[in-house]
Amino acid sequence: MDGLDLSSAMEKLINFRHERNWEQFHTPKNLSMSISIESAELMEHFQWKNDREIQDLLQALEFESVKEEIADIASYLLLLTHDLGIDLNKAITEKVKKNEEKYPVEKCKGKHNKYTEL
Repeated sequence: MDGLDLSSAMEKLINFRHERNWEQFHTPKNLSMSISIESAELMEHFQWKNDREIQDLLQALEFESVKEEIADIASYLLLLTHDLGIDLNKAITEKVKKNEEKYPVEKCKGKHNKYTEL
C-alpha cells in the first residue's frame, strides 16, 4: 500500500459542509468533541457484550449502524485534519515510526505491556 488516499471522501465532505455553510460550526474544538461523541456511540454497540454476542452483532443488521458510526468518526477526523493542515498519511507514518522505536519487536511481541513496562 503506497499511502492512504481519501481524497475523494475529503472532497465530498468539504463540499457537503460548504453547501450547508457549516464551516462556522466546525471549529477544532467542536470537531474534536464530535469525534469523541461518535466514538462513544460506536462503543455503545459493543458495551456489555461478550465475544459471541459481538460476533452475532457483526453478522446482524445492527452492523450497518456500526459502519455508520465508524464513518462519522472518520468524517470528523478528516475534516479536522483538513482544517488544521495535517497530512494524515504523513502523521500516521511518523507515528508508526515512533511506535516502532518504543515497541521493538524483540521486546514486545505477543505482549500488551506499555513501552515503559517492557
